Amino acid sequence: MAETETSTPSDFPAGLRAMLGDNWWLLLLRGIAAIAFGVLAIFWPAITLISLTLLWGAYTLVDGVFALWAAISGRANSPAMGPRWWMAISGVVSILAGLAAFFWPGMTAFILVIFIGIWAIIIGVLTIWGAIQARKEIEGEWVLGLFGALSILFGLLLLFQPGAGALSLVWTIAGYSIFAGVLLIMLAFRVRKFKRPA
Repeated sequence: MAETETSTPSDFPAGLRAMLGDNWWLLLLRGIAAIAFGVLAIFWPAITLISLTLLWGAYTLVDGVFALWAAISGRANSPAMGPRWWMAISGVVSILAGLAAFFWPGMTAFILVIFIGIWAIIIGVLTIWGAIQARKEIEGEWVLGLFGALSILFGLLLLFQPGAGALSLVWTIAGYSIFAGVLLIMLAFRVRKFKRPA
């Protein structure tokens, strides 16, 4: 009786593992969306700043919706909020960033770079926290941690070199998106084995 009513910190990683396993396909979709955004940016060399802003906004909206969906859909299977709050917050941050890009598409290149940099750092910090929570339960937690570290480094690069040329900006964003997408797809297939029977 006590086991069913008591929730201890050790329950959190198991809940996180179950949540990621049950929603592995959402990680897969996030990875595919990131790669699609990166490829579009690379093969659209004459992209304008407004188009880049809207394209990035669309990507962050999709990524945010998938992340938020994964966090919310894990509610019934994981009563403790511990395993999923970081994913919910990262989803909300991405959705807000995407909406801001659509409502303010005429932002300058400098503001766009700063905006993307701050977004990447926040997402990276939250993802690393999730990787730390999963380290004892998921064999591939390093992929999640690497994604978080990549996001932070990408964000810092943009913040410390906001004056880079337009082409450099596009290539940097595209390269990050493709690499991040590959990592998310790798993670999706690693956690798929934790999916519980319906």
